[in-house]
Formats: sequence, C-alpha cells, structure tokens
Amino acid sequence: MQTNAIYTSFVAVGDSFTEGMSDGLPDGSYRGWADLLAARLAERAPGFRYANLAVRGKLIGQIADEQAAPAAAMGADLVTLVGGLNDVLRPSCDVDLVCARLEETAARLAPSCRQLVLMRSPGRRGPVLERFRPRMEQLFDFVDGLAERHGALVVDLFGAEVLGDPRLWADDRLHLNAEGHRRVAEAVWQALGHAPAFDWRDPLPVAVPAGWVARRTSDVRFAREHLLPWIGRRLSGRSSGDGRPPKRPELLPYV
Repeated sequence: MQTNAIYTSFVAVGDSFTEGMSDGLPDGSYRGWADLLAARLAERAPGFRYANLAVRGKLIGQIADEQAAPAAAMGADLVTLVGGLNDVLRPSCDVDLVCARLEETAARLAPSCRQLVLMRSPGRRGPVLERFRPRMEQLFDFVDGLAERHGALVVDLFGAEVLGDPRLWADDRLHLNAEGHRRVAEAVWQALGHAPAFDWRDPLPVAVPAGWVARRTSDVRFAREHLLPWIGRRLSGRSSGDGRPPKRPELLPYV
C-alpha cells in the first residue's frame, strides 16, 4: 500500500453490504460506502472508472463463482472483497468451507490488481451478534491470515465500537444506514493511506433510552416488515438477490 496513492479504477465485489443497503437515495436506489469511496477517488484521478458487482443476499460461493472472474478480468487498480457474512448468519454453516471459498476468491483477485482490500465486517450490538459471534470471529481471524498471504489490506470494522451502535443501522437491523456507510467509506479511505476527513471511530452522543412502549413498537414493526419475510425466504430457498443484476456491471467512467 502506498501512502496517498492515486487509483485510476476500482471494482467492488460482495453482497448487500457492498451494494449499499440501506443507504437509500430519493429514487429508491442505494448508494453505500463503495459509491462514496469511488466519488472521492474519482476527484483525484481524471477518467477514473468504477464497477460494483455486488448483489444483495449473495453467499460466498456465489461471489466466488459469479463475481471473481469478471472482476479479475477488469484489471482494476483497486479491488475490495467482502463476503461470507451471509453464510455465517445462517442456522447451519460450514465456516471452514466459507473460508476456503473466500481464499479461492482472494487468490483470483489479488494478482489482477495493485491493491486488494478485505474487511472484518461490522456487527450491530444485540442478541444476534452474540449468538453468531464465534463464527464471525473465526471468519475474521481467517481474513487476517488471508491478507498476509495475498498482500491485501484489512479494514477492521468489527473492532470499531461505534459501528456496533444500533443508531448506525437501518430498521432491518442487518444493514448500515447512511451515516454508517459514510464512516465505512472513510475507514477504507484512511486504510488506503489518504489524509483523514474525520475520525470515523468517534462515538455518537450518549443516547436517551427509548421507553418500553417505543421499544416494543419497534420490535413488532421489525418482526413484521423484516424478520418474517427473511424467515420466509430462508424456508423457501429464495434470496433477496435472486434475478437481480450487479449494481454497476462494467468498469466505466464514474459519474
């Protein structure tokens, strides 16, 4: 990694986290940390090109099979790879197999670019995080070793206390909101050796605890609008990304 390096092209590989859910725009599309990072990199490199192959709901095997080869063929300066969390959050998961597919994907991408970036994904504080913490930590320990083997950078979002704050997460409790994505973009920007615009680890102001009624109302709305549909997709073998094309499938000038 070069301090203050100029990157002329960027390809993002992954799932909903990299697609940008739930950093919503007025037209109903999503922005997200990768778009924010691309915009900043484009300011430093005339003719900057950007592709985002991420699709919500993708498992690491799908990322390996569907995104790795196209991304490698683009030959971008910078590639980000984030995946595996959808796998480890499922009731049944072979974490060793997830790690093997992640290794396969990184091995294909690393030689194709100047800089590969991996991440230890953030987790929202709460019972879901605690239930799956051992799997997540196993995956993230593997990511650290993977980076050493392939000369990649690791951005540790999981270890950042502020990114566990529920106020940086959307109502679905699975995806970051706009402020969460803004902080992730800054974290990657700094990891690439650029001067900080702000301290992305700064904690939010002390929260005023919500009352019992407000908490229960929020829980009921979450269950109705997000949890039950998610369970339904799992039981039927469907994914939110089924039939959905990549966000930006071609490496084109960023506008």
